Amino acid sequence: MKNLSSWLITIFVMMYWLFRVVVAITGSMGLDFVISPIDNNIEIALLFVVLVCIPFIFKRKLLGAIVYLGAYGWYFGRGLIENVMKIINNENTLSIQTYTEMFFALIGVVLPILVLFDILLDKTRMKNPTDKKTDWFYKNEQYDRELDERADKNNYRTL
Repeated sequence: MKNLSSWLITIFVMMYWLFRVVVAITGSMGLDFVISPIDNNIEIALLFVVLVCIPFIFKRKLLGAIVYLGAYGWYFGRGLIENVMKIINNENTLSIQTYTEMFFALIGVVLPILVLFDILLDKTRMKNPTDKKTDWFYKNEQYDRELDERADKNNYRTL
């Protein structure tokens, strides 16, 4: 992760995960909080799935981003669609809580999409990256030692 945007997105992923931990704790205790979980049991399982995905996101692995998008897209997409349907049907139960839940569900859907695009568009994530600090030595024939009959045959390079 060499870009500032990658660091900011990853930090925001961690902050949102911590926020969802607080939501799950207050939802399981029955306390009033800004929002309530859509389904408390799935919310707790989702927290552990995302906890496993966060190191993969830090290491810029595509599999972690896809699992993160699938889990959050399924969970928060369902909640977002339910709240949008309430607005479309013009129900009388619309409140500030409905709009707040929609806002945080929208963040829960957009954030994994940002992570996926950030990893896909990362130019430094390659199969065999080059490192200018060491490649001048290891990939340069000028610094190879020429052996004569008196030289020992030990391998002085680490590769």
